[in-house]
Amino acid sequence: MSAVPEQYRGLRSFAFGDGPALADELLDLVIRGVKTATCSTEDEPNTSTPGERWIVLNGRGEPRCIIESTEVSYRRFGEVDAAFAFDEGEGDRSLDYWRNAHRNYFGRQGKFREDMMLMCERFRLVEVF
Repeated sequence: MSAVPEQYRGLRSFAFGDGPALADELLDLVIRGVKTATCSTEDEPNTSTPGERWIVLNGRGEPRCIIESTEVSYRRFGEVDAAFAFDEGEGDRSLDYWRNAHRNYFGRQGKFREDMMLMCERFRLVEVF
C-alpha cells in the first residue's frame, strides 16, 4: 500500500465487481466521475456508513483512489429507482440496464432474488492516485 498517501493508510480497501475486468471497468467510471453509487447484498461484510472513506483497488489489487460514502440506504431489488441506477453509471445508465446487469451479477454469486434486500450507497470521489 505504499502508493497510498499516509493519511489514508488505515482505511479499509475493496475492488468493485467480481473479477479483474469488471473491477477496472467500474473503477474507470468512478475516476471519470460517472459512477457515484454502488450496491451490494445486505449480508456483504464491507458495509459502509456515511462519512467513511475507502481505498478502491483496481483489478490487480493496486490502490487507485479514495471514495467517501455520503448516503447508505436499504431497499429491495425492485425498489431501486431510475435515479439510483443512473448514479451507478453503468451501461446506458437506465433502470432496465441496471436491473439486467445486477440480476446477472448477483446471479453469478448465487444470491439473486427479485425481493432481495440491497445496501444502496452513494459516494464521492476524494482523491485519485
